[in-house]
Amino acid sequence: MANATKTKNKKPSWFRRVGAKFKETFSELKRVSWPKFTTVLKTTGVVLVVVTAFLAIVTGIDWGLGEILDKITKA
Repeated sequence: MANATKTKNKKPSWFRRVGAKFKETFSELKRVSWPKFTTVLKTTGVVLVVVTAFLAIVTGIDWGLGEILDKITKA
């Protein structure tokens, strides 16, 4: 009887736990509603435009502050 409780409370092996996790993950991925390729392209384009705009703004501010610093230090 004592032997039966030891095997009952024992954790499954590492390989079984990892296998169960992979099985669970792939099961969840089957339920995901994936966007269409055109939607992915459109949203990627929007992200690239926004990132480019922020890059231009930050670069402009950096350049402007650098010019101001040059004028202050040369004076």
